[in-house]
Order: sequence, then C-alpha cells, then structure tokens
Amino acid sequence: MGNENLFSKRKAKNEKDLARKRAMRSSYEKILIVCEGQKTEPNYFNELKDFYQLNTANVVVDGNCGSDPWSVYQHAQKCARKAKKDNDPYDKIYCVFDKDKHTTYQKTLNAITSKKSFTAINSVPCFEYWLLLHFTYTAKPFNAIGNKSSGDRTIDKLKEYLPEYQKGDLGIFRKLVLKLESAKTNAQRAIDESIANQTDNPSTIIHKLVSCLQNLKNPQTNQCE
Repeated sequence: MGNENLFSKRKAKNEKDLARKRAMRSSYEKILIVCEGQKTEPNYFNELKDFYQLNTANVVVDGNCGSDPWSVYQHAQKCARKAKKDNDPYDKIYCVFDKDKHTTYQKTLNAITSKKSFTAINSVPCFEYWLLLHFTYTAKPFNAIGNKSSGDRTIDKLKEYLPEYQKGDLGIFRKLVLKLESAKTNAQRAIDESIANQTDNPSTIIHKLVSCLQNLKNPQTNQCE
C-alpha cells in the first residue's frame, strides 16, 4: 500500500509539473534545437532567443550531445520521445550540424529527411561559414589542406574579418546582429549558386532557422518548416 501511495504521489507531482510548464508556454509553437557544438552554436541560438524575447518554455536549445551529426540526430530523437511521453511534444525539431570531415553527415541527412517534424540545419563546411556571410559573400570552396580541415580553413577566413573569434565565444549574435539580414541574403545566394554548380561546398541553411525564430511569435509570418 505504501508503494502505491508513493507512486500516486509521484504521478500527481509529475502531472502538476507538466501543467505548470504548459501554463508557462506562450501560444506559439514549441521548438527544440539540438546543436552539434556544446558552446558555439548553443550560445548563438540562446542569444538569438533572448534578443527576440522568445519564451524559454517554447524554444529549447540543447548542445548536450556528441560532436558528430549522427549523435545530434540520436539525441534529438531521445528528447522527442521524452517530450511525447510527457504529453508535451515539440511541434518542430531542428538538428544543427556541420559537414566538415564527419563521416556520418550524409547518413544523418538521409535519416532526417524521412523523419516527420525533424529538419536538418546543415552547414558546409561548418557553422563559421554562416558567420562569414555576415561580412562578405563567397562561393569559393573550402577544402582541407595539410593538417587543416575544411572547417579550419573557414575559421581562418572568418578571422580576416573577426580576428578575435574563438569557438565557444559569447556575444557573437549581438556582435553581428546589424549584419544579420545581409547574411541571410548571402546564405540564400550561396544555396542558389550551390544548386546551379551541383556542389554543396560552401553552403548553409542557418538562415532558415533564424527566419523561423524571428517570426515565431507571429503565425501570419511564421517561416518554420
């Protein structure tokens, strides 16, 4: 009888906690963003979330996974299952990862393409290409040379414009926000050019997630896919 009472109390507490979380949420969609990096990408999207005053109960940014695309996808699935089990599922789930030298990149893209409510937010070679597009447009491929990966070479190029840049830096979003619309235009231009040239190097669709978050509060202009 004691165990049954304990179980009932725990169930009631969980239901109360879930009701409280739901009450805290705003009317717009609940979104999960799972990032490959533990600092760089989560810092960026958390800063964006704060800048646009998005409810933390609606937009969850999670970097607590491995550093390769497949681990991002697996962690996103785990989070999605837990939310569904708690009867508080995510409306949209975004997996943010790079191509660089990851061997699981294409496998992950293929898996996410067939997964309902999941969207891959991929960058080639890496997230820093998105940051670079805030300063300049380039469609020149970034290739590995010597002991430097394609991602390393992208960071080197970014440092021509942002010399103090280091992975995991705080404040990157606010530092670049005045150049954000230019970066979005450049990113779409890079996508169009990559399709025309039949190559994904370089390209990024970070701008699509950024636009989604910018318009999340307004159902009339919501651009979340």
